[in-house]
Amino acid sequence: MANRRLQADAIGMVLGGVLDAMFGDPRRWHPVAGFGRFAGAVERHTYADARPAGARFTAVAVGVPVALAAVAAWLTRRRPIARTVLVAGATWAALGGTSLAREGRVMADRLDGGDLESARAQLPNLCGRDPSALGAPELARATVESVAENTSDAVVGPLFWGAVAGLPGIVGYRAVNTLDAMVGHRSARYARFGTASARLDDLANLVPSRVTAALTVAAAPVVGGRPREALRVWLRDGGRHPSPNSGQCEAAAAGALGIRLGGRNVYGSRVEERPHLGDGAPPAPRDVRRAATLSVVVGAAALGLACAVRAGAGRSSAKRGGGAA
Repeated sequence: MANRRLQADAIGMVLGGVLDAMFGDPRRWHPVAGFGRFAGAVERHTYADARPAGARFTAVAVGVPVALAAVAAWLTRRRPIARTVLVAGATWAALGGTSLAREGRVMADRLDGGDLESARAQLPNLCGRDPSALGAPELARATVESVAENTSDAVVGPLFWGAVAGLPGIVGYRAVNTLDAMVGHRSARYARFGTASARLDDLANLVPSRVTAALTVAAAPVVGGRPREALRVWLRDGGRHPSPNSGQCEAAAAGALGIRLGGRNVYGSRVEERPHLGDGAPPAPRDVRRAATLSVVVGAAALGLACAVRAGAGRSSAKRGGGAA
């Protein structure tokens, strides 16, 4: 029975990945948007400028959808078709790889055409930096860094947790990642309240970010890079970034693409000086397109790996059961 459940999970993840590749993010009634409204309501009832209040908010906002997903997984434990459909829908909702690559390619097209105003208007679809004073090189860099980081957040992360924990893992990861985007940033309102969400997101991405970096190293030849160089830059520069996870993905991407990332980032009134990652020239529009291609290849590899792990766990469970009989 466990074998059938885990195989249904694996098939559902494959179907969810296919749906994302075909259609991108759902255009209407996106479950993540619904979760955002739920989390906003919880925040209104729990907010206080204190870390304990943020921890209570995080526990409720993550715990409720995970509990519902666990109940759904239990109710479909003997219904493999229904389980497959549920996992496929959750995977499709959780993944954002196709939309991420599409946004990157749109940015590359606008930069190639010299349309800086449109390129600046495009950047908020990818990251939270202030684009108003950015020129083409900085817009390209911001896009490559965002694509590299979000390959982990929007693709590898949900697949990793789906492989580990099935439907509750996919739902829980997306909830954690969404909360981090909502309250995990440094601002007067969320400096303390958002700490628990930010730390939980760091923990949830500890392994997926490194899996992303490893897959990026392996995929380097697809974009004309060398795995040995990508590995060298990843190991040397991955820990320089202020984020324990983003730097892993960005350093590996810099090495695979043969470019240099990092520098001055402006987020509204906040300015950060990021260390340089990689040894090449700053990214050009063609590198933005290469980064999008690299993201798609890494995502496909992660999907195959996650489904193989989940299905393999089912086969191992069946063999143990057979041996015990």
